[in-house]
Amino acid sequence: MQIHLFDNAEQVGKAAATLLAAQVIRKPDSVLGLATGSTPIPTYQELISLCKNGIVDFSNVTSFNLDEYCNLPVTHECSYHSFMKEQLFNHININPDNTHVPDGNAANQQEESARYDHAINRAGGIDVQILGIGRNGHIGFNEPADTFVYGCHIVNLTQSTIEANRRFFDNESDVPRQAISLGIGSIMNARQVLLLATGEDKADAIRKALREDINPQVQASILRTHSDVIILLDKAAAGLL
Repeated sequence: MQIHLFDNAEQVGKAAATLLAAQVIRKPDSVLGLATGSTPIPTYQELISLCKNGIVDFSNVTSFNLDEYCNLPVTHECSYHSFMKEQLFNHININPDNTHVPDGNAANQQEESARYDHAINRAGGIDVQILGIGRNGHIGFNEPADTFVYGCHIVNLTQSTIEANRRFFDNESDVPRQAISLGIGSIMNARQVLLLATGEDKADAIRKALREDINPQVQASILRTHSDVIILLDKAAAGLL
């Protein structure tokens, strides 16, 4: 596990984008695991710049997103389908057919979970998985629990996650109560994991994930058993280490 400290979120984003760009330059048909939320936005902005300047070519890249809300239309401005298009896909030369986000509206959620895991395996697995971390230590939408769930699955969101995501919706009642998420096993199968954390509100989760016992109540703590994890923090997120 490598931990790198930066002054601010912009530097974290540029560092993460540099690592991802190097991966794509080295392997043009890379499979990238992507995340949503405010943390990776600076990374995506830098990747857009690198692409527009002809430094990185995404035409042969395949992407799989970590998660999506359940029972929210993909056209809704808060859906992760919409987020990825607005924040990244519409601005780089990635083939839309090679971008994948789980279907939170599938009639059969178990079948959709199995289908998504199978699609990742069929693509050869994820080369680099980008992660943020929730205030309660969740990665993807894997909330605190008694166990680590291996495969893609449906998650009941905790109140703290609902409150954290409230800012993206008009009212708290509009925030979906469930999401479909890659499981911990799916995340841990990535060849490399890149965890980004910025802001003082992530400091306690980072401390617990890196300094306390490995525990499914802090799902990110399992990353300490992965063979290739790079953690990029700004000073605020690292404040309790």
